[in-house]
Amino acid sequence: MKTGIIGLPQVGKTSLFKILTRAKVEEKAFSREEHIGIATVPDDRLAKLAELYEPKRTMYATVEYADVAAIGQEALKETGLLANLRSVDALIHVLRAFEDDSIPHVGEIDPLRDIKNVEFDLMVTDLTQIEKRLERLEKDLKKQKTDELVKENALLLRAKEALEQEKPLRELELTAEERKLIRGFTFLSQKPILYVLNISESSTLGADLDAAVAKYKLEEIAARPSAGATAICGKVEAELADMEEDEAADFLEGYGLTESGLRRLIRKSYELLGLVSFFTVGEDECRAWTVPVNSRAQEAAGAIHSDLEKHFIRAETIHWDTLLAAGSEAAARSHGTLRLEGKDYRVQDGDVMHIRHSG
Repeated sequence: MKTGIIGLPQVGKTSLFKILTRAKVEEKAFSREEHIGIATVPDDRLAKLAELYEPKRTMYATVEYADVAAIGQEALKETGLLANLRSVDALIHVLRAFEDDSIPHVGEIDPLRDIKNVEFDLMVTDLTQIEKRLERLEKDLKKQKTDELVKENALLLRAKEALEQEKPLRELELTAEERKLIRGFTFLSQKPILYVLNISESSTLGADLDAAVAKYKLEEIAARPSAGATAICGKVEAELADMEEDEAADFLEGYGLTESGLRRLIRKSYELLGLVSFFTVGEDECRAWTVPVNSRAQEAAGAIHSDLEKHFIRAETIHWDTLLAAGSEAAARSHGTLRLEGKDYRVQDGDVMHIRHSG
Protein backbone atom coordinates (compact mmCIF):
# COMPACT_ATOMS: atom_id res chain seq x y z
CA MET A 1 0.00 0.00 0.00
CA LYS A 2 1.37 3.40 -1.01
CA THR A 3 0.30 6.90 0.04
CA GLY A 4 1.10 9.89 -2.15
CA ILE A 5 2.01 13.23 -0.55
CA ILE A 6 0.64 16.12 -2.62
CA GLY A 7 0.21 19.87 -2.25
CA LEU A 8 0.74 23.25 -3.83
CA PRO A 9 4.30 24.65 -4.04
CA GLN A 10 6.01 25.84 -0.84
CA VAL A 11 3.72 24.09 1.66
CA GLY A 12 6.35 21.82 3.27
CA LYS A 13 5.40 18.70 1.32
CA THR A 14 8.92 17.41 0.63
CA SER A 15 10.08 18.37 4.12
CA LEU A 16 7.27 16.24 5.57
CA PHE A 17 8.27 13.32 3.34
CA LYS A 18 11.89 13.58 4.50
CA ILE A 19 10.90 13.66 8.18
CA LEU A 20 8.47 10.75 7.79
CA THR A 21 10.80 8.44 5.93
CA ARG A 22 14.26 9.76 6.90
CA ALA A 23 15.00 9.76 3.18
CA LYS A 24 17.84 11.92 1.86
CA VAL A 25 16.16 14.16 -0.70
CA GLU A 26 17.49 17.35 -2.19
CA GLU A 27 14.71 19.93 -2.18
CA LYS A 28 14.31 21.71 -5.49
CA ALA A 29 11.66 24.29 -6.23
CA PHE A 30 8.99 22.98 -8.63
CA SER A 31 10.78 19.62 -9.02
CA ARG A 32 8.91 16.96 -11.01
CA GLU A 33 10.79 14.07 -9.38
CA GLU A 34 8.93 11.44 -7.36
CA HIS A 35 10.61 10.07 -4.24
CA ILE A 36 9.66 6.85 -2.45
CA GLY A 37 10.26 6.07 1.23
CA ILE A 38 9.06 3.83 4.06
CA ALA A 39 7.79 4.98 7.47
CA THR A 40 7.29 2.81 10.55
CA VAL A 41 3.77 2.76 12.01
CA PRO A 42 4.06 3.68 15.72
CA ASP A 43 2.34 1.07 17.89
CA ASP A 44 2.49 1.15 21.68
CA ARG A 45 0.69 -2.21 21.80
CA LEU A 46 3.59 -3.96 20.08
CA ALA A 47 6.06 -2.15 22.33
CA LYS A 48 4.26 -3.50 25.42
CA LEU A 49 4.16 -7.02 23.99
CA ALA A 50 7.90 -6.77 23.34
CA GLU A 51 8.44 -5.81 27.00
CA LEU A 52 6.64 -9.04 27.99
CA TYR A 53 8.53 -11.35 25.60
CA GLU A 54 11.90 -9.56 25.38
CA PRO A 55 12.40 -10.78 21.80
CA LYS A 56 15.62 -10.63 19.79
CA ARG A 57 13.90 -8.19 17.43
CA THR A 58 10.70 -6.17 17.21
CA MET A 59 9.22 -5.51 13.75
CA TYR A 60 6.67 -2.71 13.34
CA ALA A 61 4.23 -2.33 10.46
CA THR A 62 5.22 0.12 7.73
CA VAL A 63 3.60 2.51 5.24
CA GLU A 64 5.13 3.42 1.89
CA TYR A 65 5.05 7.12 1.02
CA ALA A 66 5.61 8.83 -2.32
CA ASP A 67 6.56 12.51 -2.52
CA VAL A 68 4.77 13.59 -5.70
CA ALA A 69 5.49 16.81 -7.59
CA ALA A 70 3.56 19.98 -6.74
CA ILE A 71 -0.05 19.84 -7.94
CA GLY A 72 -1.72 22.17 -10.42
CA GLN A 73 -3.92 21.90 -13.52
CA GLU A 74 -0.95 22.32 -15.88
CA ALA A 75 1.15 19.81 -13.92
CA LEU A 76 -1.69 17.27 -14.09
CA LYS A 77 -1.40 17.27 -17.89
CA GLU A 78 2.04 15.69 -17.57
CA THR A 79 2.00 11.96 -18.24
CA GLY A 80 4.72 11.14 -15.69
CA LEU A 81 3.05 13.00 -12.83
CA LEU A 82 -0.33 11.47 -13.63
CA ALA A 83 1.19 7.98 -13.66
CA ASN A 84 2.78 8.60 -10.25
CA LEU A 85 -0.51 9.83 -8.80
CA ARG A 86 -2.51 6.94 -10.23
CA SER A 87 -0.11 4.42 -8.69
CA VAL A 88 -0.87 5.42 -5.07
CA ASP A 89 -3.67 4.01 -2.91
CA ALA A 90 -4.37 7.17 -0.89
CA LEU A 91 -3.38 10.83 -0.77
CA ILE A 92 -2.01 13.13 1.91
CA HIS A 93 -2.70 16.75 0.96
CA VAL A 94 -0.29 19.06 2.83
CA LEU A 95 -1.72 22.53 3.43
CA ARG A 96 0.16 25.64 4.35
CA ALA A 97 -1.12 27.14 7.59
CA PHE A 98 2.16 28.70 8.77
CA GLU A 99 3.43 32.26 8.48
CA ASP A 100 6.98 32.67 7.15
CA ASP A 101 8.04 35.76 5.18
CA SER A 102 11.09 33.90 3.84
CA ILE A 103 8.90 31.38 1.99
CA PRO A 104 6.85 32.99 -0.83
CA HIS A 105 3.08 32.63 -0.83
CA VAL A 106 0.51 34.08 -3.21
CA GLY A 107 -2.39 35.78 -1.41
CA GLU A 108 -3.69 35.07 2.07
CA ILE A 109 -3.07 31.74 3.79
CA ASP A 110 -6.32 29.84 3.32
CA PRO A 111 -6.13 26.02 3.56
CA LEU A 112 -9.82 25.52 2.72
CA ARG A 113 -9.40 27.49 -0.51
CA ASP A 114 -6.31 25.40 -1.36
CA ILE A 115 -8.25 22.17 -0.74
CA LYS A 116 -11.02 23.28 -3.09
CA ASN A 117 -8.54 24.34 -5.79
CA VAL A 118 -6.57 21.09 -5.74
CA GLU A 119 -9.74 18.98 -5.49
CA PHE A 120 -11.14 20.83 -8.50
CA ASP A 121 -7.99 20.04 -10.49
CA LEU A 122 -8.22 16.35 -9.56
CA MET A 123 -11.90 16.24 -10.55
CA VAL A 124 -11.24 17.95 -13.90
CA THR A 125 -8.58 15.32 -14.64
CA ASP A 126 -11.06 12.53 -13.84
CA LEU A 127 -13.80 14.19 -15.88
CA THR A 128 -11.54 14.43 -18.92
CA GLN A 129 -10.70 10.74 -18.58
CA ILE A 130 -14.39 9.79 -18.26
CA GLU A 131 -15.46 11.87 -21.26
CA LYS A 132 -12.86 10.19 -23.46
CA ARG A 133 -13.98 6.74 -22.33
CA LEU A 134 -17.67 7.58 -22.87
CA GLU A 135 -16.91 8.64 -26.45
CA ARG A 136 -15.28 5.26 -27.03
CA LEU A 137 -18.14 3.41 -25.34
CA GLU A 138 -20.70 5.16 -27.54
CA LYS A 139 -18.97 3.75 -30.63
CA ASP A 140 -18.56 0.28 -29.09
CA LEU A 141 -22.23 0.10 -28.05
CA LYS A 142 -23.32 0.81 -31.60
CA LYS A 143 -21.31 -2.21 -32.75
CA GLN A 144 -22.26 -4.61 -29.93
CA LYS A 145 -24.52 -3.88 -26.95
CA THR A 146 -23.22 -6.19 -24.20
CA ASP A 147 -24.35 -6.12 -20.55
CA GLU A 148 -20.83 -5.23 -19.39
CA LEU A 149 -20.55 -2.22 -21.71
CA VAL A 150 -24.05 -1.03 -20.76
CA LYS A 151 -23.18 -1.24 -17.03
CA GLU A 152 -19.89 0.59 -17.53
CA ASN A 153 -21.57 3.31 -19.58
CA ALA A 154 -24.29 3.86 -16.94
CA LEU A 155 -21.74 3.97 -14.14
CA LEU A 156 -19.48 6.43 -15.93
CA LEU A 157 -22.47 8.67 -16.67
CA ARG A 158 -23.23 8.69 -12.91
CA ALA A 159 -19.59 9.52 -12.18
CA LYS A 160 -19.63 12.29 -14.81
CA GLU A 161 -22.75 13.81 -13.26
CA ALA A 162 -21.15 13.78 -9.80
CA LEU A 163 -17.99 15.48 -11.06
CA GLU A 164 -19.97 18.11 -12.94
CA GLN A 165 -21.63 18.91 -9.60
CA GLU A 166 -18.10 19.23 -8.12
CA LYS A 167 -18.51 16.09 -6.04
CA PRO A 168 -15.32 13.98 -5.84
CA LEU A 169 -15.72 10.32 -6.73
CA ARG A 170 -14.74 9.14 -3.23
CA GLU A 171 -18.17 10.47 -2.18
CA LEU A 172 -20.05 8.50 -4.85
CA GLU A 173 -21.90 5.52 -3.36
CA LEU A 174 -20.77 2.37 -5.17
CA THR A 175 -21.46 -1.33 -4.79
CA ALA A 176 -18.56 -3.80 -4.63
CA GLU A 177 -19.32 -4.75 -8.24
CA GLU A 178 -19.25 -1.11 -9.36
CA ARG A 179 -15.94 -0.49 -7.56
CA LYS A 180 -14.46 -3.47 -9.36
CA LEU A 181 -15.83 -2.21 -12.68
CA ILE A 182 -14.00 1.15 -12.49
CA ARG A 183 -10.93 0.10 -10.49
CA GLY A 184 -8.74 0.15 -13.58
CA PHE A 185 -9.34 3.86 -14.16
CA THR A 186 -7.57 4.73 -10.85
CA PHE A 187 -9.52 8.00 -10.63
CA LEU A 188 -7.68 10.64 -8.59
CA SER A 189 -10.70 12.10 -6.80
CA GLN A 190 -11.77 8.60 -5.74
CA LYS A 191 -8.66 8.01 -3.63
CA PRO A 192 -9.00 8.36 0.17
CA ILE A 193 -7.48 11.65 1.29
CA LEU A 194 -5.97 12.98 4.52
CA TYR A 195 -5.66 16.76 4.86
CA VAL A 196 -2.58 17.78 6.85
CA LEU A 197 -2.31 21.34 8.12
CA ASN A 198 1.30 22.50 8.50
CA ILE A 199 0.99 25.15 11.24
CA SER A 200 3.37 27.67 12.79
CA GLU A 201 5.54 26.99 15.83
CA SER A 202 4.18 28.46 19.07
CA SER A 203 4.52 28.17 22.85
CA THR A 204 1.01 26.65 22.93
CA LEU A 205 1.66 24.18 20.13
CA GLY A 206 -0.18 21.27 21.77
CA ALA A 207 -3.41 23.25 22.01
CA ASP A 208 -2.86 24.79 18.56
CA LEU A 209 -2.52 21.37 16.92
CA ASP A 210 -5.72 20.15 18.59
CA ALA A 211 -7.61 23.27 17.49
CA ALA A 212 -6.19 23.59 13.96
CA VAL A 213 -8.82 21.57 12.07
CA ALA A 214 -11.65 23.64 13.58
CA LYS A 215 -9.72 26.92 13.29
CA TYR A 216 -9.29 26.51 9.53
CA LYS A 217 -12.87 25.22 9.07
CA LEU A 218 -11.88 21.75 7.87
CA GLU A 219 -14.29 19.81 10.10
CA GLU A 220 -17.05 19.36 7.52
CA ILE A 221 -14.79 18.42 4.62
CA ALA A 222 -12.78 16.02 6.80
CA ALA A 223 -15.97 14.24 7.90
CA ARG A 224 -16.88 13.29 4.33
CA PRO A 225 -16.46 9.69 3.08
CA SER A 226 -12.86 8.43 2.82
CA ALA A 227 -11.43 11.70 4.18
CA GLY A 228 -9.77 12.93 7.37
CA ALA A 229 -7.71 15.80 8.75
CA THR A 230 -4.88 16.37 11.22
CA ALA A 231 -2.20 18.96 11.92
CA ILE A 232 1.56 19.04 12.35
CA CYS A 233 4.23 21.68 12.81
CA GLY A 234 6.86 20.85 10.22
CA LYS A 235 9.48 23.07 11.86
CA VAL A 236 9.15 21.31 15.22
CA GLU A 237 8.97 17.85 13.63
CA ALA A 238 12.22 18.55 11.77
CA GLU A 239 13.93 19.31 15.09
CA LEU A 240 12.44 16.19 16.72
CA ALA A 241 13.70 13.97 13.91
CA ASP A 242 17.32 14.58 14.97
CA MET A 243 16.79 13.96 18.71
CA GLU A 244 17.28 10.92 20.90
CA GLU A 245 14.13 9.47 22.48
CA ASP A 246 14.62 10.97 25.98
CA GLU A 247 15.55 14.37 24.58
CA ALA A 248 12.54 14.30 22.24
CA ALA A 249 10.16 13.50 25.14
CA ASP A 250 11.41 16.53 27.10
CA PHE A 251 11.20 18.70 23.99
CA LEU A 252 7.57 17.65 23.37
CA GLU A 253 6.65 18.25 27.00
CA GLY A 254 7.85 21.82 26.64
CA TYR A 255 5.20 22.34 23.96
CA GLY A 256 2.47 20.58 25.93
CA LEU A 257 2.62 17.48 23.73
CA THR A 258 2.66 13.78 24.66
CA GLU A 259 3.57 12.58 21.15
CA SER A 260 4.71 14.05 17.86
CA GLY A 261 2.23 15.09 15.20
CA LEU A 262 3.92 12.66 12.85
CA ARG A 263 2.88 9.68 14.96
CA ARG A 264 -0.75 10.72 14.64
CA LEU A 265 -0.33 11.40 10.94
CA ILE A 266 1.16 7.96 10.25
CA ARG A 267 -1.59 6.21 12.22
CA LYS A 268 -4.29 8.21 10.42
CA SER A 269 -2.87 7.45 6.98
CA TYR A 270 -2.69 3.76 7.97
CA GLU A 271 -6.36 3.85 9.02
CA LEU A 272 -7.31 5.77 5.87
CA LEU A 273 -6.03 2.86 3.79
CA GLY A 274 -8.47 0.59 5.65
CA LEU A 275 -5.74 -1.46 7.34
CA VAL A 276 -5.44 -3.13 10.74
CA SER A 277 -2.57 -4.83 12.55
CA PHE A 278 -2.36 -8.23 14.16
CA PHE A 279 0.66 -9.52 16.04
CA THR A 280 2.82 -12.61 16.25
CA VAL A 281 4.90 -12.90 19.41
CA GLY A 282 7.72 -15.00 20.79
CA GLU A 283 11.26 -14.94 22.13
CA ASP A 284 12.76 -14.61 18.66
CA GLU A 285 10.47 -11.91 17.31
CA CYS A 286 7.46 -9.75 18.10
CA ARG A 287 5.96 -8.43 14.90
CA ALA A 288 3.04 -6.42 13.54
CA TRP A 289 1.42 -7.65 10.33
CA THR A 290 -0.78 -5.56 8.07
CA VAL A 291 -4.08 -6.79 6.62
CA PRO A 292 -7.20 -5.06 5.25
CA VAL A 293 -10.15 -4.53 7.62
CA ASN A 294 -12.40 -7.63 7.85
CA SER A 295 -9.69 -10.04 6.66
CA ARG A 296 -10.32 -13.71 7.43
CA ALA A 297 -7.88 -15.64 9.64
CA GLN A 298 -6.71 -17.75 6.70
CA GLU A 299 -5.98 -14.59 4.68
CA ALA A 300 -4.07 -13.15 7.64
CA ALA A 301 -1.98 -16.32 7.73
CA GLY A 302 -1.10 -15.62 4.09
CA ALA A 303 0.28 -12.21 5.09
CA ILE A 304 2.90 -14.10 7.10
CA HIS A 305 3.62 -16.75 4.47
CA SER A 306 1.68 -18.22 1.56
CA ASP A 307 2.31 -21.76 2.88
CA LEU A 308 0.53 -20.88 6.14
CA GLU A 309 -2.55 -19.82 4.19
CA LYS A 310 -2.44 -22.96 2.05
CA HIS A 311 -2.05 -25.36 4.99
CA PHE A 312 -4.11 -23.38 7.54
CA ILE A 313 -5.86 -25.41 10.26
CA ARG A 314 -6.67 -23.04 13.15
CA ALA A 315 -5.50 -19.76 14.66
CA GLU A 316 -4.78 -19.48 18.38
CA THR A 317 -6.09 -15.99 19.09
CA ILE A 318 -6.17 -13.52 21.96
CA HIS A 319 -6.46 -9.74 22.07
CA TRP A 320 -3.20 -8.00 22.95
CA ASP A 321 -4.45 -6.38 26.18
CA THR A 322 -6.04 -9.63 27.38
CA LEU A 323 -2.69 -11.36 26.89
CA LEU A 324 -0.86 -8.64 28.80
CA ALA A 325 -3.37 -8.88 31.65
CA ALA A 326 -2.87 -12.66 31.82
CA GLY A 327 0.90 -12.27 31.86
CA SER A 328 1.62 -15.22 29.55
CA GLU A 329 0.01 -17.45 26.92
CA ALA A 330 0.00 -20.35 29.40
CA ALA A 331 -1.93 -18.27 31.94
CA ALA A 332 -4.35 -17.08 29.24
CA ARG A 333 -4.92 -20.67 28.14
CA SER A 334 -5.70 -21.74 31.71
CA HIS A 335 -8.15 -18.81 32.06
CA GLY A 336 -9.84 -19.80 28.80
CA THR A 337 -9.09 -16.47 27.10
CA LEU A 338 -6.75 -17.97 24.49
CA ARG A 339 -9.14 -19.43 21.95
CA LEU A 340 -9.03 -21.39 18.69
CA GLU A 341 -10.56 -19.75 15.62
CA GLY A 342 -11.31 -21.20 12.18
CA LYS A 343 -10.42 -19.91 8.72
CA ASP A 344 -13.44 -17.59 8.46
CA TYR A 345 -12.76 -15.72 11.72
CA ARG A 346 -12.54 -11.97 11.03
CA VAL A 347 -9.25 -10.66 12.38
CA GLN A 348 -9.61 -7.79 14.86
CA ASP A 349 -7.16 -4.92 15.16
CA GLY A 350 -4.79 -5.85 17.99
CA ASP A 351 -5.26 -9.64 17.83
CA VAL A 352 -2.27 -11.77 18.78
CA MET A 353 -2.30 -14.88 16.61
CA HIS A 354 -0.41 -18.15 16.38
CA ILE A 355 -1.20 -20.07 13.18
CA ARG A 356 -1.61 -23.83 13.37
CA HIS A 357 -0.93 -25.48 10.03
CA SER A 358 -0.28 -28.83 8.40
CA GLY A 359 2.70 -27.75 6.29
